[in-house]
Amino acid sequence: MGAAVSRAIRNFNLENRAEREISKMKPSPAPRHPSTKSLLREQMSHHPEIKGEVARKDDKLLSFLRDVYVDSKDPVSSVQVTDAGKRQEPKEFRLVKGQDFNMMSIKNIPKGKISIVEALTLLNNHKLYPETWTAEKIAEEYCLEQKDVKSLLKYFVTFEVKIIPPEDKKAIPPK
Repeated sequence: MGAAVSRAIRNFNLENRAEREISKMKPSPAPRHPSTKSLLREQMSHHPEIKGEVARKDDKLLSFLRDVYVDSKDPVSSVQVTDAGKRQEPKEFRLVKGQDFNMMSIKNIPKGKISIVEALTLLNNHKLYPETWTAEKIAEEYCLEQKDVKSLLKYFVTFEVKIIPPEDKKAIPPK
């Protein structure tokens, strides 16, 4: 609703306002510095043909301008428009590993991606058994690229809870 109101206000009396702007006195050029005025007068007196050259219209340039024809077209977008009747090719999916976390909403995952639970599981497996769960084995098991797995193992770690047992210290004797 706000757009319609602002459009109505913007377009109100548009033609009259445009005509008023067009009929206004055109701005005069900025005043020249006194030192340049004297230089210009001196050049004009020595070369009077300059004044005529500045005011003269060049027929050759005007003919070039008349020959110019601009035909504007929108560029063709790189995205191809698909027909509604065509179905997209199905992506490759893999089954979810480890259904013990009750992930009923996730049925399948595209190849090259993993779920949060799978990420935590593989990070924990690598932390507990780094000899068996190497980057190569994880990449093969979860259909990931090896460089992504190496980055994942390098920059992400799971939380580790450490419970520090209380040391046997003698109680402070009451005073």
